[in-house]
Amino acid sequence: MVKYSRQRECILRNLQSRKDHPTADMVYESVRCEEPNISLGTVYRNLSLLSETGQILKISTGNGPDHFDGFTHPHTHFICKRCGNVLDLEGFSATNPIDQASVHFDGRIDDYELKFFGSCAECLSIKK
Repeated sequence: MVKYSRQRECILRNLQSRKDHPTADMVYESVRCEEPNISLGTVYRNLSLLSETGQILKISTGNGPDHFDGFTHPHTHFICKRCGNVLDLEGFSATNPIDQASVHFDGRIDDYELKFFGSCAECLSIKK
């Protein structure tokens, strides 16, 4: 059992109230309004703990900093390879991916992660 922390609760509330997928630095800037004495290291440690305990999602983009999501229900993300923005991919449903993958796999699959990569609409609208 993890001991209660006012700062951790503030970070969790902040993430659960957002629709974007902030980086640790963005979370730090946002929670400093409510917790002015919080350090960046504390934010990083608490984001790590919250993701390890399944209270938030950590989204690795493959290039650049990790992003975080306060909504842990199963959903798919789109990552822009140009600007690094992370967006929820609405309306996409992978029906029973674990069941499908298990058909040709002798082990046990407990979880999966599905991400799409490309260019977001904003980047596509920018002339080169």
